Amino acid sequence: MLELLTGGVGRLREFAYGDREGGPRKPRVGLALAGGFARGIAHIGVLRVMEEERIPIHCIAGTSVGALIAAAYASGTSLDEMERQGRATKFTDFGRWTLSRLGLASNQKLEEFMARFNVVKKFEDLKIPMCVAATDLGGGKTVYFTHGDLTIAVRASCAYPGLFLPITVDGHMLVDGFVTEPVPVEGARNLGADIVIAVYLSTSASQSKPKSFFDVIGRAFAIVQRAGERVWREAADVVIEPDVKDMLWDSFDKTPELVAAGKEAARQALPAIRQAMAEFERIANSSPSV
Repeated sequence: MLELLTGGVGRLREFAYGDREGGPRKPRVGLALAGGFARGIAHIGVLRVMEEERIPIHCIAGTSVGALIAAAYASGTSLDEMERQGRATKFTDFGRWTLSRLGLASNQKLEEFMARFNVVKKFEDLKIPMCVAATDLGGGKTVYFTHGDLTIAVRASCAYPGLFLPITVDGHMLVDGFVTEPVPVEGARNLGADIVIAVYLSTSASQSKPKSFFDVIGRAFAIVQRAGERVWREAADVVIEPDVKDMLWDSFDKTPELVAAGKEAARQALPAIRQAMAEFERIANSSPSV
């Protein structure tokens, strides 16, 4: 069933804030993972640093490949397994060419792909609260999936317009979440996050001529995204930007380099993350003035 996040905010906030009674208030940290095809493998490097540095992740939101990574992580898939799958991935694992006026390929195979490393089928069974952002072509607005079928939500969020066929859910035709929500900061905030760490995967601003259909459509959407970039940046508390802009959309063979880029960017952001957490605790636990 399709539902805007506002329909389930109460339950999700209660879950996210459930252990706050008694003792000092600790910040709830949320991750907002952007899209970017193979560049999304950099998210694995970011997650590694969060684990190594014991930065808690209380909730997670994802767009496109960010939704795929978020779903795997929230279900309990190890980062080692995610990295292994990244190295082995190819387009035919999740896409099948087809003849349609609505797209060049179907991403139905994504269901089989997810089943290889993600045994969780429903949002309710995830270990970490999460939401998946998709775009409703009819209303031109972001739709957040927060319950029910996890796989169909990720497929909708990964339905890159022009390439993959739209996904129809409850009469709504849905495409890639990056169209309206390139970095789902609002989704993480609505899940109950006090501090939102946004992970953005920028694309190259190359002046060279596009060499393929993917170059043309990718650069066009990158231009559109820059127009709305200020909104999500101002809504985030910390922004992590792995240096992956020169990686191609299908650079799955560059998995080690992508993971390394994510780790490097996350380590550079650690002081800002710790400062944001400390500042929240200071304000949240300060005695009210009399």
